Amino acid sequence: MRALVTGWPSFLHGEATAGDVLAMEAVRRALDGAGIGCDLAWSPVFRPGGLDLDRAEPSGYTHLVFACGPLHGAQIEELHDRYARCQRVAVGVSVIDPDDPAVTGFDAVLPRDDPRSAPRHDLAALSESARVPVAGVVLAPGQREYGTRRRHDRIQAELTEWLADRECARLPLDTRLDPRDWRLFSTAAELESALCRLDVVVTTRLHGLVLALKNGVPALAVDPVAGGAKVAAQARAWSWPALVTSGERDEPPLLDPAELDRWWRWCLSPEGAGRVPAGPPSDALLADLLAALRA
Repeated sequence: MRALVTGWPSFLHGEATAGDVLAMEAVRRALDGAGIGCDLAWSPVFRPGGLDLDRAEPSGYTHLVFACGPLHGAQIEELHDRYARCQRVAVGVSVIDPDDPAVTGFDAVLPRDDPRSAPRHDLAALSESARVPVAGVVLAPGQREYGTRRRHDRIQAELTEWLADRECARLPLDTRLDPRDWRLFSTAAELESALCRLDVVVTTRLHGLVLALKNGVPALAVDPVAGGAKVAAQARAWSWPALVTSGERDEPPLLDPAELDRWWRWCLSPEGAGRVPAGPPSDALLADLLAALRA
């Protein structure tokens, strides 16, 4: 007995949701625990280099399992045709129309929801996932006031490409407040309430750095202005070492991935967490303001 585990993340033109992937992994663990050999089929778009349906020869399997998602559409019907000699079982799926050929093509359907039966727990709840760092990403806009020293677009492209390869949960955040847009924070308190729950902040914004440190979160700060500008200055004001600048060079790459890696590891280490200031910074600027007003 050998099973091919499939789902919507298996299709080239399918969709890989976290729930679908977790359900397929839960099926794999159950089969492994029962001593049943299995492979998982992935879309080459979602997991390049993995086993895809074109290379999963039907002759290599006795069973096909389809996990999670709704049973409908031509792509599932094509599975029935390609793996016609296999026993085909759907598990943890939604049955919308019991007479749909995508449904009736299976030898057994074990649904999570079906108009003919009581609902059952979704398989994603049975899968275990390793916890990874949660990284807030706060990026600066163009800031055209810096003229030819601006490196924002290229710095952002290099930084986000590097960040995409880090094993973390990336959370895009914007310091811009707008009560008209539900995707943005309405108040600074809302933003800071999100920041204080993070493990690390990656930022090209001055206030991404400042508000991270204020809330006890290490920040990997990248100054997007050639030679360094206000982000670098603020890092010096806080005596914060995790700063990357592009210098004055104009040819890509502007950022050194090895340097980013080094500060990333440092920010997530006890040493990095221990360097975050424990209390508020100096209020000397406000004292100077009061002195200037009284002069």
